[in-house]
Amino acid sequence: MSDHECPDTGRLILISPERVFYAGLLGRPRRRSVGGFSIYVALQGQLRVTVEGQPELCGAMAFVPPYLVHDVASDCLSVITLMIEPESVLTAPMTALGARIGGGGAAALANRVRQAYQALVATGRRDGFTTTEFDNLVFGEPLPARKLDRRIAVAIVRLNDVSGAAVTAEDCAAAANLSQSRFLHLFKDETGVSFRALRAWKRARHLLHFVNADINLAHLAQDIGYPDSTHFSHSIRRFYGLQPRAIFSGSRDLAIWRSDPHAAGIAEFRQGRP
Repeated sequence: MSDHECPDTGRLILISPERVFYAGLLGRPRRRSVGGFSIYVALQGQLRVTVEGQPELCGAMAFVPPYLVHDVASDCLSVITLMIEPESVLTAPMTALGARIGGGGAAALANRVRQAYQALVATGRRDGFTTTEFDNLVFGEPLPARKLDRRIAVAIVRLNDVSGAAVTAEDCAAAANLSQSRFLHLFKDETGVSFRALRAWKRARHLLHFVNADINLAHLAQDIGYPDSTHFSHSIRRFYGLQPRAIFSGSRDLAIWRSDPHAAGIAEFRQGRP
């Protein structure tokens, strides 16, 4: 399958605090270590995914757990990528889903994801969507949700805020009426990842809300919480395997549909920054 034979009927991203559905250019990424469960689906042909220290995976679909360093290549220039936030789902069902994708269920599930993509191209989700609606569309059923301690759930909401407001463990601990050490211990127990690691991922994830905007990248780095452009560039390259400028260059025609339709003006607001 050559690149020019690959379908390109619409580039889009659905994004919510718990889910991402991306259909667009893969680019030529170096190693990446995404903070969510990553599911890659070939639009046509096959994918080749190599997780560091493991044999290459080759097929229509591949599953990579959070934070594992991996490479992705595709017969097509464009791919479908699903990202599931680890704090939103139970680990055991996701492990079972990964085994299904790595076994005999990959072809049927890959076709379902492609059909979901075609439905999104045809109808769009401009009126917003819930996590349950997303899961039903893509997987045919809701993924089992992780029940978080209320105090940790409040901290997650703060980390998901794309405003770029500083979020520290000290502040979250105070809000939860816990010592900082107790908060950090509880946070890792509840989410399966450290506060620092999840905060770094969420900050990089905020970039997805703005990738089709005509925006100054240095200003964006500050707006989403990075201390400077160097930290911004290194973080984005670590998580996505691409420089920020390359991501924006390949996303000019990307339609962004958010779970909250009232958030649709985020990128336009950032464009107006002096």
